[in-house]
Amino acid sequence: MKTIASFTVNHDLLKKGMYISRIDGDAVTYDIRMKIPNGGDYLNCNEMHTIEHIFASYVRNTEFGNKVIYVGPMGCRTGFYFIVRDSVSHEDAIRLVRDSMKFIKDFEGEIPGATRIQCGNYLAQDLEGAKKVAADMYDVLCGWNVEKLEYEK
Repeated sequence: MKTIASFTVNHDLLKKGMYISRIDGDAVTYDIRMKIPNGGDYLNCNEMHTIEHIFASYVRNTEFGNKVIYVGPMGCRTGFYFIVRDSVSHEDAIRLVRDSMKFIKDFEGEIPGATRIQCGNYLAQDLEGAKKVAADMYDVLCGWNVEKLEYEK
């Protein structure tokens, strides 16, 4: 079997941050790395689920909403993939993710889409945990720029 692109990245070099994972035609996949790979500290399922609900709802309600293809967690529980159309500049993508993290860290109220009718595991939520992860990621992204989007080799 051919090795997929994300498995060719040296995870021992990855730090928290935002990276371009791949570009396929008009779709750009960003790696939103919230935890250090193989570091022993991972997103728990409930906080990850809450981040997914709020992150996806937030970005789809911005001016770029119709250019967002996907927001979803990585199976390794170290972050998220964020896929957008290439008409979203890298600068705007960074700003959008940073603003999403700020929105999550400051979020109060009912988690979007977290009812029995709307979600297949609606009770698996952790807003306080999600807010802590988002606050940490917001701090990481405050100094992020386009030059930092490339993986270290």
